Amino acid sequence: MADQYVQPHEESQSSQTPAIRWEEPPEGPVLVLLDQTRLPAEEVELVCTDAPALVQAIRTLAVRGAPLLGIAGAYGVALAAVRGFDVEEAADALASARPTAVNLAYGVGRARAAYQAALAGGGGQEQAATAALAAARALHKQDAEASARMAGHGLALLDELLPGGNHRILTHCNTGALVSGGEGTAFAVALAAHRAGKLRRLWVDETRPLLQGARLTAYEAARNGMPYTLLTDNAAGSLFAAGEVDAVLIGADRIAADGSVANKVGSYPLAVLARYHHVPFIVVAPLTTVDPDTPDGASIEVEQRAGHEVTEVTVPQAPMAGTEAGGGIAVAPLGTQAYNPAFDVTPPGLVTAIVTEQGAVSPVTAEALADLCARSRQVTIS
Repeated sequence: MADQYVQPHEESQSSQTPAIRWEEPPEGPVLVLLDQTRLPAEEVELVCTDAPALVQAIRTLAVRGAPLLGIAGAYGVALAAVRGFDVEEAADALASARPTAVNLAYGVGRARAAYQAALAGGGGQEQAATAALAAARALHKQDAEASARMAGHGLALLDELLPGGNHRILTHCNTGALVSGGEGTAFAVALAAHRAGKLRRLWVDETRPLLQGARLTAYEAARNGMPYTLLTDNAAGSLFAAGEVDAVLIGADRIAADGSVANKVGSYPLAVLARYHHVPFIVVAPLTTVDPDTPDGASIEVEQRAGHEVTEVTVPQAPMAGTEAGGGIAVAPLGTQAYNPAFDVTPPGLVTAIVTEQGAVSPVTAEALADLCARSRQVTIS
């Protein structure tokens, strides 16, 4: 069924509408998303009653961010199962909705495996649907717990690398509660520093072309009372040159087995700047973002998005135009071709550390990353 918009909740400045939640109204279960294309102008929720609606929400970036996409994917499988739709068809469509973010396929796979296991064990459709929903809820809870642990590990690493606090942190794209079951990844570390009285300034890249930094990270920083300043992406170099950046913190959409990091386009230039200026470049991501089946950065599929995202500017009060042009104000001549990769890949040699819920890896090597993943599996099993 088609998506529908509902009015936002009445909220205080300190609270925030959840990025994702499962609800069971009388007319049937639904997945409710905070429509991130409408922020910061207004908090509006998008209701998904089936997998196609969720696929559309994922592709238009109404819901985004690697960890949250994993959660959404799992709930999408559960939604199809509970409502009696074709689960395999729904799972395939969801898993391929955005190719770079490995968490999406992981979340879909986890809920689908729970559904299939219940059927194989002799359970009926209702039991299998219940199993899929339980898997989605478990992933949601685990991601929130992982977020809290990453914040702790990340703050400890900052204190080790930059004794004395007073940190000036540069971040790119959006990595807060809008991308997580908890308070985020890289943003959660900056927030922990703020709460500890150790954050002097959060430098927020606007993050072209869709302005996730300006629209979303600034929104979250303001709501948390953090000292922050917004800058154009191409102004970052002047900040480094002036000695105004102590560390760079970013998230990740996929981390290859060798430690190569795919993140929002613009991350790689920051890594180069950080290396030249001897500034720590730190990636914060849950272990579900590490993909041992992707051997290196060259093997990561980089999503190419529609050119109109570059040649047009869309106002946040209206939904994103999706894959068709005509939804915004033209800023380039008609017919202009645009190069619009959603991500770039940073090689492990430029990454100071990868912070996960199980601790940090530094230096970043394939062996160290594999060892951390192996130890994590042992902890989970025990």
